Amino acid sequence: MNTHKNARLSYARRVELVTRAGRPEGNQSQLAREFQVSRQTVQKWVQRYRAAGLDGLQDRSSRPQRSPTRLRRAHRRQIERRRRRRWSSLRTARDLRLPVATVVREHRRLGLEHLSRLEPPRPAHRYEWPAAGDLLHLDIKKLGKIGRIGHRIHGDRTTRVRGIGWEAVHVAIDDCTRLSYAEVLPDERQHTTAGFLQRALRYFARRGIQISRVMTDNGSAYRSRPFAAVLAAHQVRHLRTRPYTPRTNGKAERFIRTLLAEWAYAQAYRTSLARTHALRHYLGYYNTARPHMGIHGQTPRQKLATL
Repeated sequence: MNTHKNARLSYARRVELVTRAGRPEGNQSQLAREFQVSRQTVQKWVQRYRAAGLDGLQDRSSRPQRSPTRLRRAHRRQIERRRRRRWSSLRTARDLRLPVATVVREHRRLGLEHLSRLEPPRPAHRYEWPAAGDLLHLDIKKLGKIGRIGHRIHGDRTTRVRGIGWEAVHVAIDDCTRLSYAEVLPDERQHTTAGFLQRALRYFARRGIQISRVMTDNGSAYRSRPFAAVLAAHQVRHLRTRPYTPRTNGKAERFIRTLLAEWAYAQAYRTSLARTHALRHYLGYYNTARPHMGIHGQTPRQKLATL
């Protein structure tokens, strides 16, 4: 067991305490003042040491030896059996003549509070288009503007800056090479999103990648006329994810998670502008120096060079 972070006595200090208490000059009241514990605590550890030796100085579980009011094992098994047959909590409680709260608590203990937990896990469907530009994933993540160093760094949520506003990081990642492009923009409206798409297509074109398809979610900006006009001008086909199925656009979702961990929240930025400036340097690192396990440890630039 882990010793509490504010505990006065670690295992080594307990050994020192009982050792000194066993000496002729050992005075429990004096030791209690020196070790900053009560005299009863000193007496407790001395008695444990006399009864069990050094093993008695180890931490013990706080679980009681007896729990008379705990649900019987037979009832616990019956609750689990009925839950796996997809019975509701109310039906199980009525059938076993138990309080509904007891049944719900047992479902939570078993990890079966949601019926979806009974479904077999869906197999992962991983795919990769064969050529660069065959599919470009787009997505948007809102970020709170920075007024001062926030609670993610110092941990104090009582000093948060409220009402300062939001900005959005727009991302684009090539399905085959994982070559990525991103911008921090003021919002996620239709003209802003269409402008980002225009610049992203130019970015990939300068690197010899002609985009054929674009995949997005069903957000209003991606269904807007300005966005469709940019797609039509570049003869790009628009694919949309299934509703409420973000894993369909999984490469963009994963890229956003990487951005948040390694760029947006990786260090303490004093201003939003400083965070935005750091994005360019991170993208250079991501595309040229960071190994990507999805493409066998290569960087996106290395993968592009092999095509």
